[in-house]
Amino acid sequence: MSTNIYFIRHGIAGDRENYATDEERPLTEIGDRKTNKIAQKLKQIGLDFNLILTSPLVRANQTAKILQANKLSAKIEKFSPLAPAGDINLWLQWLETWQPQENRELALVGHQPDLGNWAEILVWGETREVLILKKAGVIGISLPEIGSPVGNSQMFWLTAPKFLLD
Repeated sequence: MSTNIYFIRHGIAGDRENYATDEERPLTEIGDRKTNKIAQKLKQIGLDFNLILTSPLVRANQTAKILQANKLSAKIEKFSPLAPAGDINLWLQWLETWQPQENRELALVGHQPDLGNWAEILVWGETREVLILKKAGVIGISLPEIGSPVGNSQMFWLTAPKFLLD
């Protein structure tokens, strides 16, 4: 059974200087509106996730809830390794134990440069810092059916949000 991972960066968030901590920064009104439009487009093209794992930071959690509200997944789980500077190895360990009932479609909502770096590790086996994921952008990675996904996965989708907006 194949596994597709969709790395989705959080939408446009409030300015750092307006909040006591980076963790508290919410989506802006524009970020919320654009993220909703992107979620609607993702649903139109047929995406349906078994699960959305999200960074615990406010803006990522809000993005995940927008995806859920647009019927892209019934289930969201906060996952601390998706916070900035999170450890991909903790996610890989989690992935080994993940047993969905049906198709394996997983969304990871988090932050740049981490999501771009994680995608690079899966595809090339190392970080090259060339995959840039714009706010509310998507990277799709197909994991191999057997063996380690590190360096053995295929990227099938990289899109900036402007291509998903009407």
